[in-house]
Amino acid sequence: MKITVTVIKADVGGIGGHTKPSDGLLNAVRNTVRPHVRKDGKGLVIDTYIGYCGDDIHIVMTHTKGIDNKEIHQLAWNAFEAATKVAKNEGLYGAGQDLLKDSFSGNVKGMGPGVAEMQFEERPNEAFTIYAADKTEPGAFNYPFYRMFVDTLSNTGLIVNQNLAKGV
Repeated sequence: MKITVTVIKADVGGIGGHTKPSDGLLNAVRNTVRPHVRKDGKGLVIDTYIGYCGDDIHIVMTHTKGIDNKEIHQLAWNAFEAATKVAKNEGLYGAGQDLLKDSFSGNVKGMGPGVAEMQFEERPNEAFTIYAADKTEPGAFNYPFYRMFVDTLSNTGLIVNQNLAKGV
């Protein structure tokens, strides 16, 4: 079965600047997304994780709807709109700052939130990692990626893999 991992993040408000979202913001997102998690084979998403980095809230969803699915993107947009209302009521810094449009148009790309999606054939015990960052550049991950995939001190598979014995 093909599984899609969708990660959508937005800054909709923070406590004392860009430090972290309030519990009210996180609960607004959770309360919007969690009713759509599958129970008894019914629901929009298989599983979800709501987290944050700095004042950016990210929603990680696994589902079978494919990349750029309108329902999935609408769910995230609705969650961020609900959080924006809470941020305005709480008087938080930058309430709704990443929501650049007034209404949803079928896909959150170009509307402010950041999106990363990947679809793959599910395998037993499939693991994946999500890197979240706020106020940084992609180059910040160069060294950690090097250590994970290139450095033989961190990745013994590079030493014992016979296919790599002659070099690359």
